[in-house]
Amino acid sequence: MLALKLVLPPTLIAGASLAGRRWGPRFSGWIVALPLVSGPVVFFLALDQGTSFAAATAHGSLTGAAGQASFCLGYAWSERAGRWPAALAGGVAAFVLGALAFQPAGRLPVALLVVSLVIWISLALALMPVVPVDRAEVSFGRWDIPWRMMTGTAVVLAITQVAPTVGPRFSGVLAAFPVVTAVLAVFAHRLVGGFEANAVLRGLLLGMFSFVAFYAVLELAVERAGIAGGFTAASGAAVATQVLGAAILRRRAARR
Repeated sequence: MLALKLVLPPTLIAGASLAGRRWGPRFSGWIVALPLVSGPVVFFLALDQGTSFAAATAHGSLTGAAGQASFCLGYAWSERAGRWPAALAGGVAAFVLGALAFQPAGRLPVALLVVSLVIWISLALALMPVVPVDRAEVSFGRWDIPWRMMTGTAVVLAITQVAPTVGPRFSGVLAAFPVVTAVLAVFAHRLVGGFEANAVLRGLLLGMFSFVAFYAVLELAVERAGIAGGFTAASGAAVATQVLGAAILRRRAARR
């Protein structure tokens, strides 16, 4: 179990980071919208605590998705202060407020919760400031990807350790915090500028529909189909949603 925790999350994060370096900041945000950190967290919780605990954690992660969208808005608008610490503080505060504000919606059935999240994410996209995209290439340095890998692994270890104490719903909210996106945004902000960080955040919002699809399917399937079946179905739903989103984006770009 410990070996899986130490190998799986950093491998997923490294792959997504390298893909983002090749295709730009918006793509990096879009790809890390997949549950690359929170997914392994819930997987290990399922192995440790059982499928019922995993289903409740998936529901918590869905409410935490509202916090993710709020983080993007908080960071993007706080970035106008000009420095990344203020922007990061604004993003973290917005995550907390968004996740708390969405807790009453967590009592809704999964289908209605998903509809609410789609509206929330779409609204966040509409409220994001308009900024230039892909104007410069980010040079992160040799320690960038190892640091992201270590950070993501630390989050997995920490949440799986405290989960039995804080409960499944709160564990799901914690797992939804956009750790990798925050790292990407801060590095881009420091090395290039706020417009590059905003591109990462906009990419995350565009990809968040796959995050919602993953946890909605997981909550519905993991107790019925077991850990293997539930996570396979959820992963398939997330990938299919990302592929559909990519096709829509390409079609819009072609029209423009």
